[in-house]
Amino acid sequence: MITVRATTITVTVTTTEVFEPRPGGPGGNPPGPSARPVQIGARDGFTLLEVLVALVVFGCLVVGLAQGVRFGLRAWNAGARVEAAQGDLDAVDRTLRALVAAMVPAADPDAASLSGTADSLALVTELPMASGTTTSVSATLAVDAAHRLVLRWRPDPHAERLGPPVPLTNTTLIEGVSALRLSYLPPGEGWTSAWHRHALPALVRIRVAFMPHSQRRWPDIVAAPVLGQP
Repeated sequence: MITVRATTITVTVTTTEVFEPRPGGPGGNPPGPSARPVQIGARDGFTLLEVLVALVVFGCLVVGLAQGVRFGLRAWNAGARVEAAQGDLDAVDRTLRALVAAMVPAADPDAASLSGTADSLALVTELPMASGTTTSVSATLAVDAAHRLVLRWRPDPHAERLGPPVPLTNTTLIEGVSALRLSYLPPGEGWTSAWHRHALPALVRIRVAFMPHSQRRWPDIVAAPVLGQP
């Protein structure tokens, strides 16, 4: 005969509470009905409203940072464009001044050394080359139909050419030009809008006007011929 005994295991879970002592003597009063239990290890978390507020603040910071970076990039690009345009204007300014300063009087005393109107200029001058030297050229300065300030030139033959003429070389100095205004100052006289004389003018004034949508502004260029002056 086999006897089976069932054993019952009882697990007792004890919850530890610390009672906050009531005001009283040095050690306080023993816990009673009025003592307030305090749980050990309890931690306060964030409410849903606090999390949402934190997310909104963080989103505003990210948006502000992105707008600041975008504004900085736009300002940098605008500055780079202005600097590049100013560099182009400075190069053209030096080129035009050099052309006027290096004008050469015509070898024939009866021929006009300079043929200029209010919007075009034809002259013989010294043109700087890429090799560092200069060469005498016959050049014309005007604005074409595509609103480009163009210098058309060919080497000056210094004599009557027997063969076919050398083709003109077109050099675009700057684009977006609406008009070219020229005036000439004879020695001891006032400014005039045309010049067809053997003697060179004392000064040549060049004014370049840009298209209305352009924000570029260019002061007048006033240059004096040097080679042909006594």
